[in-house]
Amino acid sequence: MISVNNTRLLDIREENELSQRKIAELLNISKFTYVRWETMEMVISLKHLNSFYNKFNTSMDFILKIDNKKRKYNNINEINKSLVGKRIKKIRLDNKLTQNNLANILNTTHSTISGYETGETLILTSFAYQICKKYNMSMDWLCGKI
Repeated sequence: MISVNNTRLLDIREENELSQRKIAELLNISKFTYVRWETMEMVISLKHLNSFYNKFNTSMDFILKIDNKKRKYNNINEINKSLVGKRIKKIRLDNKLTQNNLANILNTTHSTISGYETGETLILTSFAYQICKKYNMSMDWLCGKI
């Protein structure tokens, strides 16, 4: 199983000469939460990954080490769950998977995949990351940045 176990949060913070407290303030979260993301004790949510992207003008793919190129795409205030769901479904169908197949790959349930695909629920970052890595997709594309 692939998980989000490495990010560039620390590198980007240091490059911008900001403290953990300042980053937390910029993202409107607690310092404790930010520290847990930076130390990889907790996975950053897509909502907050999007906010981080918007503040530091670098791609989600770069932040999550899916790609090594710093790119700037569209700033969006909120990730569109319906668009993400449609793109998950496209990836699934392009790879000839059923919802059950994808659920098994992600170690989750069919109803969870259904909720993602219908836009009822925003996919977890760790599941989105696994899909992007396994099927060579861009997190920025999946989340509607490009």
